[in-house]
Amino acid sequence: MRGPGGYYNSGNALGLVTGIAVQIATAPAGSHWGNAITARMIEFFAGTGSAVALTLTTLIFFCGGEAYHRAWARPDAPDVNLNRLGDFLSGIGAVGLGISLLLLGDPLLAATSGLLHAVGKFGSTLHRPGTPVLVWPASWPDPFRGAVLASRLPAMLTTTLALGSALPDAWAGGSFATPVMPLTLLGCYLLWAKADLLLFGIGTKASDQISTC
Repeated sequence: MRGPGGYYNSGNALGLVTGIAVQIATAPAGSHWGNAITARMIEFFAGTGSAVALTLTTLIFFCGGEAYHRAWARPDAPDVNLNRLGDFLSGIGAVGLGISLLLLGDPLLAATSGLLHAVGKFGSTLHRPGTPVLVWPASWPDPFRGAVLASRLPAMLTTTLALGSALPDAWAGGSFATPVMPLTLLGCYLLWAKADLLLFGIGTKASDQISTC
């Protein structure tokens, strides 16, 4: 995959498709199976305020990923303006993600995966690549890109713990659908983190080195 857009949207698609598949796989069998799936899809995408926020957020993240993809598909990649558009859309998506997590009653992840992520993306939108950031040593990595990458860590830890508790239950005879989502989310986070790393050093001499990661 070329550029961060492919990695971002691969992670987005992986999470979305797996979520839908789990809803279908766990729908109660019987003569009303079709109705049960329809009800689950409605619940999945718009059953609660958190679900609606997450659905809209996912759409925005897909648009942001496409902007990154187009920015990096050009011969003179990356296109700075399209890259900033990707940052801006991702920042909006991060706000929506924070709202969704807050509605789910998880203020810690709302502050990290939502607020910290948004600060990093909006900061990258406004910050001119290669220019120094106030009180931030020039030799240090970009603070805004770093904030986005750091925002992944609490969610990755939470997901890893969820996977660790789900696997023994599944192994003991429980539903194997239980560990599927946390395992999938870990894969998503790795793809998103790879995209985050590709965005480090845009507009600096380090960009050529990082883009080959």
